[in-house]
Amino acid sequence: MADTITFRPDDETARAIEALTRDGTPVSAAVRKALLAAAREQARVKLRTEAEQLGNDEADRAEAAQVLRDMETLRAW
Repeated sequence: MADTITFRPDDETARAIEALTRDGTPVSAAVRKALLAAAREQARVKLRTEAEQLGNDEADRAEAAQVLRDMETLRAW
């Protein structure tokens, strides 16, 4: 069984909970869904940042280009 988490929502958070549960969704389900969405978005932002950093890394790009050139010599056609 999962742990119970208690928090005090501020006005903005209370309005968000009300909006997310207006259709009858239980508060627990709405909070779970929102937390998972926030975690996924955080992971996307992290990956996007890392990809941009790699894309701007000239040494890494040069190495990748060299690997592609090396792989080209292994082609059968």
